[in-house]
Amino acid sequence: MNEMKGKVCLVTGANSGIGKETALGLAKMGATVVMACRSKERGEAARLEIKRESGNTSVDLMLADLSSQSQIYRLAKEFKERYKRLDVLINNAGIGLAERAKSSDGIEMFFAVNHIAPFLLTHLLLERLKASAPSRIVNVSSFMHAWVNGLNLNELPGREKFFGIPAYTHSKLALLMFSYELARRLAGTGVTVNALNPGFVKTNVGHQVRGALRIVRWVIFNVFRAITPQEGAQTSIYLASSPEVEGVTGKYFSKQKLKASYDREAWQRLWKVSEELTGLAS
Repeated sequence: MNEMKGKVCLVTGANSGIGKETALGLAKMGATVVMACRSKERGEAARLEIKRESGNTSVDLMLADLSSQSQIYRLAKEFKERYKRLDVLINNAGIGLAERAKSSDGIEMFFAVNHIAPFLLTHLLLERLKASAPSRIVNVSSFMHAWVNGLNLNELPGREKFFGIPAYTHSKLALLMFSYELARRLAGTGVTVNALNPGFVKTNVGHQVRGALRIVRWVIFNVFRAITPQEGAQTSIYLASSPEVEGVTGKYFSKQKLKASYDREAWQRLWKVSEELTGLAS
């Protein structure tokens, strides 16, 4: 299959789980795949495996800890130095149910990785995406965003009240709201933006948890039927490659089907806060 031949796709968090399967699927379609990973060892092992299974030699690895804004800047700079086009950006990387922590930039860790990282990386690569249009941005959210009614935007920078599951759900809701607002702002540029729920996927997310949360994680994955990362990657691959969604933007997909929407005023207020947290505010 060569449906994506000539296309350059950047996938974050691509060394395991949904990200790895997404990278593999796009490589099988003939795309040039750039894997953005935190670990050189795990990233290189995944890259070699993807090359072997896909038969595609155009699989690259770039390193960045996406909880660090300075490393996100470095990743974007390195990408733009190596590649003159970007057809698909898949913001897949995320942090799971870990202990309470702050990033090196002083932002609550879930919010830093699951929302601020894709917000900043997308902005830094926007001109390359526009120059490559028609191009696509795909943001991997979660069904758990629906567990909260909204964001308290006054608490976002520190989010001291949130950790564990509440922090995760709020960060994934923020990513979805960012997707809607970005799509609105990019109307007419040829760059589409869509978000997705990959489903209830059994991945390594949350493997760091201890105590009661570890028991909860085991019960969730073993009592309820979790799908495989390969199954979970299908909607990401669909939104990145399918002619069926060419020109479709500002939507939320689950199992390759359209889903929900949110309040536009909240999207714009979140955007302003995110700009302030990344230093992008004018």
